[in-house]
Amino acid sequence: MMGGKRAPWGGLCLAALGLAMMGYGVFRGELPVVLAKAINICMECIGIG
Repeated sequence: MMGGKRAPWGGLCLAALGLAMMGYGVFRGELPVVLAKAINICMECIGIG
């Protein structure tokens, strides 16, 4: 390692892959399903639902 610094390529590639997968999920129409599940989980944790 030169000077103790690492190249950020690994992290950048993983971040780009994550964004691409999120975009693919939105493209497939999974956003409302995920939001509904998140709301249900939050309501159960709070104890309202």
